[in-house]
Amino acid sequence: MSASDPAAARPAGHGIPTWVVVVALSMLLGLQPITTDLYLPALPQLQAALGLTPSLAQWTLSVLMLSFGFGQLVWGPIADRIGRRPVLRWGLSLYVLASIAATLAQDFSIVIAARIAQGASLSGVVMCGRAMVRDLYEPEDGARMMAHGMGGLGVIALVGPVLGGLAATHGGWRATMSILAISGAIILAFIWWRLPETLAPERRQAAQPWRTLVRNWIGIGKQPVFRSYALLSASTYGGLFVFLSISSFVFINVLGISRTAYGLVMASTSLSYLLGTLHCRRTLSRQGLRGTVRRAGWFPLVGGVWGLCISLAQLSTGWDVPPWALLPGLWLYAFGHGIHQPCGQTGVVAAFPHQAGAASALSGFVLSVIAFGVGAVMSGWTALPGWVGTIHPLTLGMALGGACTARVALHRVQRHGLIPQAA
Repeated sequence: MSASDPAAARPAGHGIPTWVVVVALSMLLGLQPITTDLYLPALPQLQAALGLTPSLAQWTLSVLMLSFGFGQLVWGPIADRIGRRPVLRWGLSLYVLASIAATLAQDFSIVIAARIAQGASLSGVVMCGRAMVRDLYEPEDGARMMAHGMGGLGVIALVGPVLGGLAATHGGWRATMSILAISGAIILAFIWWRLPETLAPERRQAAQPWRTLVRNWIGIGKQPVFRSYALLSASTYGGLFVFLSISSFVFINVLGISRTAYGLVMASTSLSYLLGTLHCRRTLSRQGLRGTVRRAGWFPLVGGVWGLCISLAQLSTGWDVPPWALLPGLWLYAFGHGIHQPCGQTGVVAAFPHQAGAASALSGFVLSVIAFGVGAVMSGWTALPGWVGTIHPLTLGMALGGACTARVALHRVQRHGLIPQAA
């Protein structure tokens, strides 16, 4: 078994068993889809219970993403200075408290405040998960380990929507929020007892004023390698965020399926995502990082074109679109996302071994701001005359996301995505 094999127990001077890294990475990265996906089957319930419009209910997801982005800019420098372990403990503790507040909330303002706190705390958790891969592994080994972790994330994302659909059906939207609190507590317990510090003392950064931090972020952002992979992560997640923000209204309110059936739809896309991460691990050893990204570039494009064709057929013929007709396009997009996301998140930190936290934070900020912008656009699109109560915001939004992702994967990453050997 070679040293580059992620299945090998690769301590990298830290003595951490590989299974601990994989489980920790799966949990830390998996907390994000749990937070965004698990309550989606209950989103129409939350809307009805609090007397909201669909576009207003979508803001419970958009504000979470915005605070998630800004929070990383705060947590990143702190984690580079004092280490990953304290930030993980503080972030997960705050996440549990925010989830309890969301469960007990009696009005929309409290829900929004709790979701902002969830996003801010989640940002430190996910940022540390990405950064610790660079702490322990070189770029291509890190990409394989990230794919392993995201495979575990895929399993979590597979179970989450089904559990969310059942919880929404039998316990309402508050039950889904309580599951988030329980999940956060379980992850906190594992990290507290099993995961040691991954950032070596010699790689820690001295305390710096904000002006210096801003200059560092500008320097990181000027690197073509960073921009290429940051745009890859942001564009593929932007298309996925279209699905996350409005698919529950489309499938439940427009196409008329049950909340439990919608959970199964979400689970099927998560399964496709999981298969994408497995394919990513196999392809990396043969094609490398850029080659893997290039091969996957066609999946979101074809998936988006599928949705575009569904919309055009419905507009031209008045076709009563069945729910299953949308699934092949969603599956193709999710498969490509399962390849592009681990490659993108590895690429953004690969050239910055001494600033992995800062690079991860800046990439997460870019991703979150784009997701927030996508959510704002979706709120407007779902209220357009002629588009209210239709599938078109979902299908056309994902088509646009697929086109943008393919452009970045097939052109920008191929031109600027070569990791410097010095990294």
